Amino acid sequence: MTKLTSTMAGTVFGVEVAVGDEVTVGQVVMILESMKMEIPIEAETVGTVSEIHAQVGDFVNENDVLITFDV
Repeated sequence: MTKLTSTMAGTVFGVEVAVGDEVTVGQVVMILESMKMEIPIEAETVGTVSEIHAQVGDFVNENDVLITFDV
């Protein structure tokens, strides 16, 4: 399992994947909003989404786990 963590604090603006989806490196999986800017969060590995830890509207801090992948 691989865990994708937030690189900054912000509010989840969009979740672009669902549990069970296959992702590729560089694919946008989540969008954070911070200081009125939208920041795309990209997958760092190929894998299957096994768990989504944050939903639209949630506030996340730097290093919070956003998504868990099975690789």
